[in-house]
Amino acid sequence: MYRWLLVIFLACLGIFTETQSAQNGQPWQQQLAKAAEERTTHKVIYNGAYRQLGYPGGDVPNNIGVCTDVIVRSYRKLGIDLQQLVHEDMQSHFKLYPNLWGLKKPDSNIDHRRVPNLQVFFQRFGTNLPVTNMPQDYMTGDIVTWRLSNNLPHIGIVGKQRSKDGERYLIIHNIGLGPKQDDFLFKAKITGHYRFYKSE
Repeated sequence: MYRWLLVIFLACLGIFTETQSAQNGQPWQQQLAKAAEERTTHKVIYNGAYRQLGYPGGDVPNNIGVCTDVIVRSYRKLGIDLQQLVHEDMQSHFKLYPNLWGLKKPDSNIDHRRVPNLQVFFQRFGTNLPVTNMPQDYMTGDIVTWRLSNNLPHIGIVGKQRSKDGERYLIIHNIGLGPKQDDFLFKAKITGHYRFYKSE
């Protein structure tokens, strides 16, 4: 009987520890936010022109980029190559991705640098979280997408720092002036909310 009580106790302890860890933020989420914060120290000219990239691990020159490059470069600090992951999934499931650019097959030079493609990828392989107007629902390391007033899609990472009123986490993104961290969460229409990490 004591053995069963011990098993139950350890199981409950494990559940509590897992829940507590989730509430405090998983280490990878903190690492992702830290990697994204580091991107804000780089001077980057907003330039989304098509370029030939190496594969895997290809990137545009470090001094240029768009909103998606903040995401791709931040995840690479964690050893996760979205260029490769998106390309491999599109090779097998091309029709599941938006047909907005007239392509007939995947293109590893550009597919991972397009917000709609990242949205589909995160929906398929991450956690698709609710879109709400409650700031407490958006946690450090989460990925958020928006539709801007000019009808363009946008993407960013929820950071570790809070807004001046303490109500919201700041967003790390590049909306045109290079990677920045600011109080952008509810400044445009949110179209997606995701949590993604690949441990292998």
